[in-house]
Amino acid sequence: MIMDLMQENMNEYMPLRDVVFNTLRQAILMGELKPGERLMEMHLADRLGVSRTPIREAIRKLELEGLVVMYPRKGAQVAKITEKNLKDVLEVRRALDSLAVALACERMTDEEKRELREACDAFERVIATNNTREITESDVVLHDIIVRSTRNDRLVQLVSNIAEQMYRYRMEYIKDSAYHKRLVEEHDMIYNAIVKGDKEAAKAAVVLHIDNQEKTIIEHLQLDEEKPKE
Repeated sequence: MIMDLMQENMNEYMPLRDVVFNTLRQAILMGELKPGERLMEMHLADRLGVSRTPIREAIRKLELEGLVVMYPRKGAQVAKITEKNLKDVLEVRRALDSLAVALACERMTDEEKRELREACDAFERVIATNNTREITESDVVLHDIIVRSTRNDRLVQLVSNIAEQMYRYRMEYIKDSAYHKRLVEEHDMIYNAIVKGDKEAAKAAVVLHIDNQEKTIIEHLQLDEEKPKE
């Protein structure tokens, strides 16, 4: 899997260090490199077929982004998803998404409404695959249509700034198929409210959507903490 990501990121115009950084970053965000997993330079260099130097540089940059943590005598580990970090990110996203759906109620064109309906339907189809990556990307497409429809470049930029942290949390949420039906229902609630131009209903729907996401991920985190350590 990680080698597949490496191939996807290969670009003759991009320095190798950037290819390695993007590969490791995506592997963390997608859960290929799991929270708490040690990042051993030699092992990663062998897996990716590169020297240790670009691996070392990538790990330093990932540490600056908060995706990697350095521990004395233990080295680098993938940062764990903590309840505090989750709440901080979702608190911001809740505010941004509430603004986005309110503006979408005013500004979304008929063509964008058709796009949003198609994205809702596509999401419902893709959940049948149980492919977490495809489901997550389908969810991203759906929400991006809403944000784009606001015509507010600053809002689009702010959402983009936390998008990759959100991707990691989305993966954590979506991997549990028990919540897929609820996700479809929540998307329909958001869509229907926007089509009707009902700002309050749209904001209520998106807040419920994020509240359920937060609650579910916290439950997963707590269950992981209760598991016996090997």
